[in-house]
Amino acid sequence: MPKQYQEYSIEDFDKFDCLKLSKRFYLVLLFVLRGYLVWLMSVTNMKDRVATMQWIYPETNLFFLSLASGVIGLFVVVIISLRRPNSANWVKVIWPYCRTMLVMALIFDFSINLIGFFYWQLTSMLWLVCQGLIVSALIALCFTSKRMQINLIEFPQALPEK
Repeated sequence: MPKQYQEYSIEDFDKFDCLKLSKRFYLVLLFVLRGYLVWLMSVTNMKDRVATMQWIYPETNLFFLSLASGVIGLFVVVIISLRRPNSANWVKVIWPYCRTMLVMALIFDFSINLIGFFYWQLTSMLWLVCQGLIVSALIALCFTSKRMQINLIEFPQALPEK
């Protein structure tokens, strides 16, 4: 067993003998896709479809900007869902760059909020500082995760039948 896998147990591997995706992937995706998650929550709320959205995004333009910044995250979700042995070649080529795409999505999201604050005065300084801290922490998590690094190196391959 290679040294990089020593700290993982059998439960940490999927059916293709690849290390299961790091929870940090999903944490970053949750933050990047928060606009879409709020939209889904508001659509499924039968009593008041707009209340959830207005509570989290008091300014409608902030909601739309969050959707725009989440597009990169949606692309990463598509890549993750297509990551299997019989994937198209473009998925295999793009997979090692998913962390870079997530970091770009975080920076793009923060940039949009900076523009929203300085140009349109859409957010508060407190939210901007909090978001800056969250984005910085998530970027640090992306680059300090050994598991995420291993995930980006591996790609599922068909295993011989037993």
